[in-house]
Amino acid sequence: MDFNSVELAIATVCHEANRAYCLTIGDPSQQPWEEAPSWQQESAIKGVQFHLANPDATAAASHESWLKEKEATGWKYGEVKDPEKKEHPCFLPFNMLPLMQQAKDKLFKAIVDALR
Repeated sequence: MDFNSVELAIATVCHEANRAYCLTIGDPSQQPWEEAPSWQQESAIKGVQFHLANPDATAAASHESWLKEKEATGWKYGEVKDPEKKEHPCFLPFNMLPLMQQAKDKLFKAIVDALR
């Protein structure tokens, strides 16, 4: 995967903000960036690249891009996030996500926009 140091730095901030947000909503499953699996780091970097290349993209568009990437790598819907089975509860269209999950995409976009 090709990326530059700015994309990596922004992805790290996005990941850590997402991890902190997840903790506030009762989801302790996110590991610190340094301990996060490579697939998760790559997903964050791709999200940053998406927003840098598409500055007017909405949080919903970001989620749809994430969905396409997940689908292309074999993920599907599952009630519980399970990397072994490649199942994720957010494997849904943006408008079907609970508001607390939509907030993660909005936070991600806001961070990329602020740090671009």
